[in-house]
Amino acid sequence: MDNKISLLELEEKVIKVIKTVYDPEIPVDIYELGLIYDIQITENREVIVLMTLTAPNCPEAEYLPVELQEKIKRIPEVKDSRVLITFEPPYNRTLLSESAKLALGIL
Repeated sequence: MDNKISLLELEEKVIKVIKTVYDPEIPVDIYELGLIYDIQITENREVIVLMTLTAPNCPEAEYLPVELQEKIKRIPEVKDSRVLITFEPPYNRTLLSESAKLALGIL
């Protein structure tokens, strides 16, 4: 495992990977949708992502977190990853990035 990159550089890699995960019902990645509430990276290179879903009964609730966790684990500098789901605060459209709003025709 290469620990030569900084935690900030590792966070950038994690965000890049997060942006490869899409909600299958919406043509925007989960980062731009505002589903990622927090990313923590420990000194041991363990990544903990706090995310939400667009709705508590989202049919992708079982799959998106697992897909994300597995993709983050594939980053060579990451020792381990966990994805935690929360519904506080509840998801709403104000969490969308400008590019997501544009992609969804909201702007």
